[in-house]
Amino acid sequence: MTDTTSAPPSDHLTHFDASGQAHMVDVGAKQETHRIAVASGTIRMKPETLAIITGGTAKKGDVLGIARIAAIMASKRTSDLIPLCHPLALTRVTVDLETDVANSSVHCKAQVETFGKTGVEMEALTAVQVGLLTVYDMCKAVDRGMVMSDIRVMEKHGGKSGDWSATS
Repeated sequence: MTDTTSAPPSDHLTHFDASGQAHMVDVGAKQETHRIAVASGTIRMKPETLAIITGGTAKKGDVLGIARIAAIMASKRTSDLIPLCHPLALTRVTVDLETDVANSSVHCKAQVETFGKTGVEMEALTAVQVGLLTVYDMCKAVDRGMVMSDIRVMEKHGGKSGDWSATS
């Protein structure tokens, strides 16, 4: 991975106070900036399962369309799912789901944006994971062995630490 931040990462866990108790990080003094995070992940499946998705013959409907909406909805509910996340007013969420016939998989990529005092990495990760979980849910009747993997933050922009990017 390549780290292109302008400030070094913290050497301590910010969600714990001096006595080791969990707490929500105080972002009150932080500057509001345009913040962007991109996350991605993959779900692998049987070729027959991917054929059902691409052919539009899944009994529950348009798998990728429903997964996209689920991912967007999940990004907006991240603070309800992750206890110490701040509720954020998201300004933009895009989710792309692409089929990969050669690897019998679906790739999900989410970009989340806000103008605020804290980053949106958790919202992007939540979007990807719920998008992939939705693909699993809609196809599990024909393929319970699907595997989700490689879920990670690909890049983030904004805030005091600046820009960061992961490379393959």
